[in-house]
Amino acid sequence: MRMQFIPAPIVLAALLGCAGVAQAQQVRLMTGPQGGSWYPLGGAIANIADKAGVKVQVLPGAGIANVKAVHQGKADLGFGNSISTVDGLAGRAPFEQKTVNVCNVATLYPQYFQVVATADSGIKSLGDLKGKGLAVQPKGNTAEFISQQALEVYGLKYGDMGRVSYVSYTDAVSLMKDNNAQVFTLGTTVPASAIMDLASARDVTLLPIPDDKLQAMRKLNPGYTKLVIPAGSYPKQAVDVPTVGYATHVVARCDLAEDVVYKILKGMVDNKADLAAIAKAMAANTPKTMAEDVGVPMHKGALRYYKEVGAL
Repeated sequence: MRMQFIPAPIVLAALLGCAGVAQAQQVRLMTGPQGGSWYPLGGAIANIADKAGVKVQVLPGAGIANVKAVHQGKADLGFGNSISTVDGLAGRAPFEQKTVNVCNVATLYPQYFQVVATADSGIKSLGDLKGKGLAVQPKGNTAEFISQQALEVYGLKYGDMGRVSYVSYTDAVSLMKDNNAQVFTLGTTVPASAIMDLASARDVTLLPIPDDKLQAMRKLNPGYTKLVIPAGSYPKQAVDVPTVGYATHVVARCDLAEDVVYKILKGMVDNKADLAAIAKAMAANTPKTMAEDVGVPMHKGALRYYKEVGAL
């Protein structure tokens, strides 16, 4: 059989072209800790994107850390929280610099800052925490930073606690079950699987963030909103519990290819049921609600999609 000769420059150009396509269609998505909604949502988005020809590598992360990683190019997309993403754009603490290469893709659902205490601890308010054991997430998590601000409006700080543990949701539940912590803070959807796990072993009490403390927290960050954890969300929760909230959204590098973001976003909308099966709050999502302005510039790929479907 006679072999056909193909000039080397053509072969090299073809290989480089294929490599370029592969690189453009493979992205890194930073999610959150196990026990929350972000990690499984990341897996679902990866499956959706794969159908559109985009390979997504799902990585663990946290709200603040994800925004920093996207800005620095260590990740291409990530889950974020509106309050901390806006802080990043402005270069406010806990960010050391302005995160200018971060653009919004989609607003997904409200997040609830939840504070749970063991019922037998006698703790009724964050003001009762002095000398107690507190479990928060590792540094880089939005809820960990909110915990500091929530204590601040009560005139408290971590140094006033008997012990502060920076741990995952799973480890926090273990600490609470063993009475090595009396209070656990987290930011996620309602009901939170971690709190349900804890409530299956011990009676718990949800601590409120009343209106006066919400207003004090809004002076620290105007992005906080009032949310209510409805009575009956957790075992033996007889009353509504007011708290602070913020929005979960997906962000991307502003310089990430427009077509990649467009394909992923379109897939998320077309396969909304897969995402709502993980986070029920997403069931009511529409392109219009996902395009909501949260104070973060819209990615050009997302802008193209929202305009195409009439959401903007």
